[in-house]
Amino acid sequence: MKRSYLFLAPGFEEIEALATVDVLRRAGLTVFTVAITEDGSKNVTGAHGVTVVADILPDEHDMAEAEWLICPGGMPGASNLAASPVVTSLLKAQAARGGHIAAICASPALVLEPLGILDGCEATCYPGMEPKQSKAHFHTSPVVVSGNIITGNGPASTIRFALAIVCASCGEQIAQEVGTVMLFYTRSANFYF
Repeated sequence: MKRSYLFLAPGFEEIEALATVDVLRRAGLTVFTVAITEDGSKNVTGAHGVTVVADILPDEHDMAEAEWLICPGGMPGASNLAASPVVTSLLKAQAARGGHIAAICASPALVLEPLGILDGCEATCYPGMEPKQSKAHFHTSPVVVSGNIITGNGPASTIRFALAIVCASCGEQIAQEVGTVMLFYTRSANFYF
């Protein structure tokens, strides 16, 4: 089974990171949290003071064939991801091979857009963070799926964002089953978008 990786840099948005990992694991996806820290510690403190022990450091796994690379938002978490040569290199390689990438909140605008990963794509991000000049088409939707890229607009959209990843990897039926068990109801058949 392929592995997915969610990056944790200091100042990450806790809901976006942890709820995404939780939903993906409920669906049976193999996902690891990756500490992006200057001191090489696996302990990463989020934007609201919650410290998490990441599963791995970047050099502990070969992420070249990842199913998903996932960037939570939060400030300064998104800025820290954008400043990481490890993260940017992995994201560029993933995009070049047509691999799956997901980003939420500030990360679509601060991490993916400057790398050209969103060029020609539909996307969303935290309101007000949209780049003034971009080759992407930003929307106000909670979650946007554009080919192999999924973007979300913020903490309240995290479950929809994570279920969209599940849908892309496991199919709509599994996404609906996971969402139903979590009591994530709506009248729409596409409840996670």
